[in-house]
Amino acid sequence: MCNKLTANLKLAIAALFLLIAPLTQAGNLTKADIERRFGPPFQVQEKLADVPAWPLTSSLEQEAGPVGYVFESIDLAPLPGFEGTPMNFLVSIDRKGNFIDVELLHQREPVFTFRDLGGLGDTPLREFIAQYVGRNLHQPFLIALDAARNRNHSSAAGVATLDGISKATTSVRIVNQTVLGAANEVARAKLGFADHKKIGPSARMLPDVYEAHTFAELLKSGMVGHVRLTNAEVETIFTGSEGATTDEYALAHPDEVFVDLYIAYLNAPTIGRAVLGDAQYKAVMERNFENRHLWWVASAGRYSIIDDNFIPGAQSARLALTQNGMFHEFRDRDIEAKDIAGTPELNSSRLFGISSEASIDPARPLDLILTVTREKGSILPTLVPKQIKLSYTAPARLFAYPPEPLPEWLIAWKARWIDLTVLTLALILLSTVLAKPRWISKEARRLRVFRLGFLAFTLVYIGWYAQGQLSIVQITGAIKTLKSGLGWSSYLYDPISLLLIAFTLISFIAWGRGTFCGWLCPFGALQEFVGRLARRLRVPRLRIPMNIAKRLEWGRYLVLASLVGAAFFLPTEGETLNEIEPFKTVITLGFARTWPFLVYAGALLVAGAFYYKFFCRFLCPLGGAMSLGGLLRRWDWLPRRDECGKPCQRCKAECEYDAIEPSGEVRYEACFQCLDCVGIYHDDNRCVPIMLYQKNGKHLTPRSGN
Repeated sequence: MCNKLTANLKLAIAALFLLIAPLTQAGNLTKADIERRFGPPFQVQEKLADVPAWPLTSSLEQEAGPVGYVFESIDLAPLPGFEGTPMNFLVSIDRKGNFIDVELLHQREPVFTFRDLGGLGDTPLREFIAQYVGRNLHQPFLIALDAARNRNHSSAAGVATLDGISKATTSVRIVNQTVLGAANEVARAKLGFADHKKIGPSARMLPDVYEAHTFAELLKSGMVGHVRLTNAEVETIFTGSEGATTDEYALAHPDEVFVDLYIAYLNAPTIGRAVLGDAQYKAVMERNFENRHLWWVASAGRYSIIDDNFIPGAQSARLALTQNGMFHEFRDRDIEAKDIAGTPELNSSRLFGISSEASIDPARPLDLILTVTREKGSILPTLVPKQIKLSYTAPARLFAYPPEPLPEWLIAWKARWIDLTVLTLALILLSTVLAKPRWISKEARRLRVFRLGFLAFTLVYIGWYAQGQLSIVQITGAIKTLKSGLGWSSYLYDPISLLLIAFTLISFIAWGRGTFCGWLCPFGALQEFVGRLARRLRVPRLRIPMNIAKRLEWGRYLVLASLVGAAFFLPTEGETLNEIEPFKTVITLGFARTWPFLVYAGALLVAGAFYYKFFCRFLCPLGGAMSLGGLLRRWDWLPRRDECGKPCQRCKAECEYDAIEPSGEVRYEACFQCLDCVGIYHDDNRCVPIMLYQKNGKHLTPRSGN
């Protein structure tokens, strides 16, 4: 009975942990939390969707894009700590891969929580992570308990030496892997450090693939990487530096071997069994219960892979492993590989490992870096480091490869396939209506229902939901990008806007500017609803004579020219001037802004209640750009009769946009394509010429259009 109760209790506890665990594996900071930590000149942007990080921009470099990224380590590298719970750090790096700051957010390590370190609590941990500030991800990181003694040597060799914490070595290693792992993920995704974007798992070693080989065959096939340098070749490396000619033995014996360097990936049975032998390989793999990536590294000759200060189980100050420009924590496994058949007499033969959680792919090319340091002078000598690189790639046939990752922009499109499908269907419907507008427009009520329904879709779905409000910012942003010599690939990551831009460009040729302004602009749709509501409420309508309205329409071109000029010559001021558009306040942020922006946007909507689409007609810089694009129109597609304007003025009187001249001609640069005039043209009960001619038994034919 007792055993059954104990078993049930264990199951209950396990179930509880399974429920709680997912809740503790994600960060919970908000943008506001980040803003409290990063004041001027930094500006915190919205958290990214593709990688959980907040971009940092700078008011001093507004045209430069992100100058850094801030992220919680638990979102990217949730490595369990000593007691099983991941620690969480707020890490920030700049665009060059330098650490800006590392802040402790959460940890439950017993050695830091229960004040085991002389009553200091987590103070040693905070002091440890403070050492990352100013270090660069390109550097190899070395943790040493006596870092002060080794700092001069390591810093000269380009190694970032961090002073460890006595009695907390395991926790400190987890901290280091957590911080570097999270930073590496962001650097790979956003800083372009890697040759390829790391999406999906790395290649997986095939445990059942085995081919018997001798050590000589491994060398010949490249399964064991090898480089040999003589004293003369190493002297050549130091030529031109203060370390040249300081090695008297090398000068006296130039042809002797300075170092024979070997590396082999042991997890693959074909390589591991051939290098270590079956018995030693089995013992190593049984001991490798953490499934680490293991490499055999050995040296022969005058120089060794380890120095006199090397501590088994630690990192070697002379060795580093890098892949795609990223250094990884390459730590000795405290295993000396013995009896390697077919090698020269080795001065060191050891196993080094990297955590299986690290972002390293054992099947892709990597570099083993051996640092050789010479001293010049006897008192306070000058240290001169040089590096020897051994490139190594394990054979592809020993691994199973994941599918080639899709481009990130295509992943963004796939993630929004539903929105893209809905928008595409809507654009097809709109294109059909505009191509054959007679049926939908002939009956006034049918056109009104369709138009209001489509405008509601534009406002709610395209605007507020899908965030597809096109803006002058996209034009000025493209100008700045072009000016800086960068590509426009970033537009690929906003598929909704890109689809709308592509459709709008095509619509310029077929129908002119009014397709977007009249049907696809969310703010324009809101203005139309405001105008119709004002009409229902009998708000007085202002009428401006057409000749004055035409002059006022030049206002949108003037605003457009000013913003384009600012984008070229005053980019910082231009970003402020772009706020003449209320789109960000009303659509993008859904009125969630401070009161000055709300007052301005509200004033424009009120103006639209008194004068139909006031902002669109007189101030909108995007509308000005659309009107210029409309000059590409190839056809006068709105139908006209010889009697239009001579003498009939019915359509001109009905047009809310003053887009029809007294002569009856359509001013396409001012037309919003509401289709009211098309409906009148085809309606026997509204078109005055038709009614008059039918009364006299005559038949009218159109001058142009559908």
